[in-house]
Amino acid sequence: MRVSSRTIATLVLAFLLVTAGCAGSNTGGDAGGHNVEMSSSGGGDGASATDAAAEGETANVDSTAQISQQRELIRIGELRMRVDDFERARDNLTAAVEARGGYVSDTSVSNRGEGNETWSQGRIVLRVPQENYTSMLDAAKSEGAVQFEETKTEDVTDQIVDLEARLENLRAERDRLRELYDRANETEDVLAVQRELSDVQSEIERLEGQLQSLEQRVAYSTLTIHLEEPRPEGLYDRAEWYDTGVLAAFLESVSGVGVTLRAIVVGVAYAAPYLLVFGTPLVGAAVLLFRRFRG
Repeated sequence: MRVSSRTIATLVLAFLLVTAGCAGSNTGGDAGGHNVEMSSSGGGDGASATDAAAEGETANVDSTAQISQQRELIRIGELRMRVDDFERARDNLTAAVEARGGYVSDTSVSNRGEGNETWSQGRIVLRVPQENYTSMLDAAKSEGAVQFEETKTEDVTDQIVDLEARLENLRAERDRLRELYDRANETEDVLAVQRELSDVQSEIERLEGQLQSLEQRVAYSTLTIHLEEPRPEGLYDRAEWYDTGVLAAFLESVSGVGVTLRAIVVGVAYAAPYLLVFGTPLVGAAVLLFRRFRG
């Protein structure tokens, strides 16, 4: 029985050792298999990484374009033109801006003339939706000969964001003050909260006005157009004095001398009464003093 027991124990120990060795080999094989799978999937991860990078670049481009589209820009343009007919050009510009959803905000006209000939020049200020600014500018330039053109752009995105943030904080503060006002019992507390609430409300209204003004200027671009008709032919500026003829210059000089003499005579006539009233006593006193010092 002892022999058989030792034999059985030995057999059991050998079986456990063999089983452990087989398990270890299987584990090693599995590990190798896993390594192969990971290496094969490594190419897939590389491709996925490339695709992710490409998608990331596309996303960056899209986000950049979106950010650029969200910029709040004020566009201001100026145009100086020579036109054949001022009134017709102004009417055409008015019709063009109204067709594009805009309006005329200001206009001024100056009529000049010499003899029977007249010509006009003036200014017209147009407000047009920002998306129609380029179209309006092209339509305006078709009305005459452009002498000067300028377009300026002002980025007010940061100003608008700052105003919106400040308004949000002030409105939250206003809500808290209203709650305190409703819960206040003492007269002093009520008055103090009311003063603070009034100050906050005034600041909110001021910032809302600034924000509304900026948003209006962003939504509607401004185009100022200066129009000028050509001077009629045959009309020239006055000639310089050295271009005047000799006879004409002599006659003008004679006329000038006559005007000067007449002015002197008139001046003496005005001064004569003062000389008689104040001058005679002064002259008499001077004569007496002179005689006394001489004697």
